[in-house]
Order: sequence, then structure tokens, then C-alpha cells
Amino acid sequence: MSDRTSPGNDKGDGVSVPGPATTTSGAVGFARSRRASLIGAIFMMATSAIGPGFITQTATFTASLGAAFAFGILASIVIDFIVQANIWQIITASGKRAAELANEAIPFSGYVLSVLVIIGGLVFNIGNIAGAGLGLNAMLGLDPKIGGALSALLAIGIFLSRKAGLLLDRAMIVFGLIMIGLTVAVAIIANPPVGDALRQTVLPDTIDFAAITTIVGGTVGGYITYAGAHKLLDSGTAGPEHIKQVTNSAFTGIAITGIMRYVLFLGFLGVTASGVVLDLSGNPAGQAFEAAAGEWGMRAFGLVLWAAGISSVIGAAFTSVSFMTVFSAKLDQRRRGWVTVLFIVIGLVAYLIMGTTPVALLVFAGGFNGLILPLGFTVFMYIAWFRRDLLGGYRVQWWLLALGTATTVLTWYMGVVSFTKIFEFLAA
Repeated sequence: MSDRTSPGNDKGDGVSVPGPATTTSGAVGFARSRRASLIGAIFMMATSAIGPGFITQTATFTASLGAAFAFGILASIVIDFIVQANIWQIITASGKRAAELANEAIPFSGYVLSVLVIIGGLVFNIGNIAGAGLGLNAMLGLDPKIGGALSALLAIGIFLSRKAGLLLDRAMIVFGLIMIGLTVAVAIIANPPVGDALRQTVLPDTIDFAAITTIVGGTVGGYITYAGAHKLLDSGTAGPEHIKQVTNSAFTGIAITGIMRYVLFLGFLGVTASGVVLDLSGNPAGQAFEAAAGEWGMRAFGLVLWAAGISSVIGAAFTSVSFMTVFSAKLDQRRRGWVTVLFIVIGLVAYLIMGTTPVALLVFAGGFNGLILPLGFTVFMYIAWFRRDLLGGYRVQWWLLALGTATTVLTWYMGVVSFTKIFEFLAA
């Protein structure tokens, strides 16, 4: 298994930094590698944020709330923007992984954060494998258990490859483009009531905090919060001097995910508004795609869900395992690769033996990680406000800090009022 860091010198803290360029070709090669890693980080965040959980959650809540769920989509986009912009800047400026930075700011908080993210990542990954299985079922008619197993094995193959880092970057981009293209096509065919959706985006008929907490958790909760930032650290993008580049990348990723989320919602809304009743105990997202475009729509949905599932399996495993380094300095890049494989295998075994339906797993995973979000974000808001010494003196913009603080309060409130209902999803 190959080392996944970019070319450079190891500082001993888990962050690779570039060594001095000795030739023009070497400098150009490193610049291209850095650019590819930035694009890979954008698509890792985007595909993780629009995984099978988000797709299934959007279909489920659109079927029950109709156009009013547009407000939930808007809330998830705004919260995503605020959380990611803060986290990417804070982690990049510090040059340290989230758990290590948290420990330096508040003793032992990094260990607590790591345990929560790893548990949440495992819950997500069980759902991701289930989603990939559902995708192959819709696309090829395979049993979801078999499809999930094959998808997990493919993800493992990427990590075992001699060119794992390159494959990871390319896979994130290819899967992301497939998801965007097919979803846009189905949304156009579905012909949704755009006017009503736009009105209820800001003036909803009803607000369901459990639905919003779940969709936020499925887009920026748990490991997703840190996926892109940790990917950047592994590429050597660390230090205050990279903040502008990183912030632009974060905004690009957020724009991609925001557009994708709204387009996906409009596609489901078009189907439900036409009078089609989705079976929430089955595969509501697949039913919506089939209703919009017939058998072609079902096959396209299968490909979208499979691409979302397998890319999210990779993203969840990669980021969750990156939090384990706080427990052992010996967990270098080579060992992390094998631990990542084990992480995927554990998720696969859990999926194969669990009796809970894939749809229930996917909805619960978002809700559970929505409960984790405010815990970690509170720590990073504390660092941004009071521990600039850990950020190399870098000061996050005041308006971004103010929005981050307000978002922290909001996510705590949503988590408290929706706690019981989220666990009810698992029993559905």
C-alpha cells in the first residue's frame, strides 16, 4: 500500500509539507498535485455531503412535507456554508487535524470528539454501504446485500492500490460529475412547481426541526464536517498562507453541493406534486426517479445512488480513520490504510447482519450525526474566538465568526428538540 501524502517532508505531526523544489519540472509537478488534491477535497466534501443518506432523506421528507421542505434544504445549505468555511480555515491555519487541535485547546476534548466522529462515521458507513447496495439493486437487479458487499470490496480495492491517492482524487471527481449530470436530467423531466418551491424556501407552510436536523446531519454532520479539511492536510496544504486558496475551494464545494441539493429536491417535488405517492417503507428515491423517467429513470437512480454510496464509503472511512491518529502517533499513512480497510469491513459486516431496512438506516444516520455536529463545532468556535495562538495568529473574519456562533446555538437547539424523534427513525 502506498503512502497517500503529497511529495514532501514529514514533520512528524501527521501533516506532510512540500520540500524545496529543486527543478522547474518538480515545482510544476507539485503544483499540479496540489491542484488535483484541492479538487479532490472539494468533491470529497461534495459527494460526502450528497451521499445516499441525503438522497434518501430528501425523498422521504419531500414526500411527507412537500414544497415546505425547501426551507429545510435552504437551512442545510446555509449551515453547511457557515460550518465548512469556519472549519476549513481553522484546521488549515493550525496545520493540525481536528482532534489534535481540540486537545490542545481543551484537554481531552479531542478524544471525545474522535470517539463521537468515529461512531458517527461507522453509522454513516453502514448506511453508505446499504445505499450502494440499493443502487446496484435498482441499476442491475442485484440483491442489496450482495450489491453492498461488492461496493465495499471495490472501495477496499481503491485503498489497496499502489496509486491509492491518485485513484481517490479521480474517483471523487468522476462520481461527483455522474451524480450531478443524472440528477439534473431527472429534475428537468419531473417538471416541478418551481414557483411554490421558491416561495416556501423562505416562507414555509410548516417547519419540522427533526427533518432539518436530519438533513443537516446528512450534509455536514459527523465526519463530513472535517472530510475536506483533513484531505487538504494530507496534501500538504497547511498554514495561514494557504487560507485564501482553501477558502475559495470550500466555497466552490459548498456551491456545488448547494445546487445539487436543491436540484435533487426539485426532482422529488416534481414527482410528488404530480400525485405519485411514494412508499416510505420501500425505496422512495428510486420510486421517484422511476415515476419521472420510467425504467431509464430507475437505472439512472441506481447509478446515482451507487456513485453516492461508494464515494461516501470512501469519504467516511478516510475521515473517520484520520481521527484515530490522536490515540496513537504510530498510526502512520501505511497503517492508516489498513485500518481504513478494517473500518469498511466492520461496516459491511454490520450491514449484512442487521435487520433494519436500508432506508431507515440512511435516515437515522443523518439524524445521529446531526446531534454530533454542535458538540465539535462548539470547540472550534472557542478556538477561533479565544485561541488564535493555535492558528499561527490567523484571525477568522468577524462576520464568519458571528455566523458560526449563531449556528452553534441553532444546532444545539435543533438537536435538543428533535432528539427523541431522530431515534424513532431507527425503528421505522
